[in-house]
Amino acid sequence: MDAVTLRHMAADRGIALSEEQMAQFEKYYELLVEWNEKMNLTGITEKSQVYEKHFYDSITPAFYYDFTNVESVIDVGSGAGFPGIPLKICFPSLKLTILDSLNKRLVFLQEVARQLELKNVEFVHGRAEDAGRDKKYREQFDMATARAVARMNVLTELCIPFVKPGGVFLVMKGANVEEELNEGKKAIKSLGGKTEKVETFELPEEQSERNIIIVRKQEKTPAVYPRKAGTPAKKPLV
Repeated sequence: MDAVTLRHMAADRGIALSEEQMAQFEKYYELLVEWNEKMNLTGITEKSQVYEKHFYDSITPAFYYDFTNVESVIDVGSGAGFPGIPLKICFPSLKLTILDSLNKRLVFLQEVARQLELKNVEFVHGRAEDAGRDKKYREQFDMATARAVARMNVLTELCIPFVKPGGVFLVMKGANVEEELNEGKKAIKSLGGKTEKVETFELPEEQSERNIIIVRKQEKTPAVYPRKAGTPAKKPLV
């Protein structure tokens, strides 16, 4: 996928990208490749694949959920900035918080934000379990999102505590999500959420399956969650 195709496919879904926004994607790509030589950010560096598997894939949540009504998003375990940074490029008014446990990745993302001149982006170094108990972040966001971080029964406990009641936990997954959704039922309910819908589609060129799970937070998360760092992964709610 090239930049022109990305722009056309976004436009088909009602996301009009300006020349400036396209230049931001291009600069992001250049920085990703440059920094990837000195630290492990991604195994995907070929331009067409970055545009499809990282940039296009990261903006697909906006094809299935109306981001014009989303003010604040926390991207949990953002890694090289996906999906948070591409969504921020598309929707500049978003207040984006990026949470990652590895500080050197945040140094890279701070440089991305600086060079792309992105405003209202906060970088938080820490574990989701700890930040989810911090009053500064707990139940402060319209949306929490995550891509390729953990299985649903673990990820739910890491993400839903950040979401305001009425907000959404939007999860990006690959193929065969039914098993994960079944595994995650107890966690979703225990944390105050309810699965609203699952959208399934294929990447346009590679044609690999993707799924977007939208979980609506219906009530406040009980104070016991998230449990201490490491516990959700070791003892998932099942």
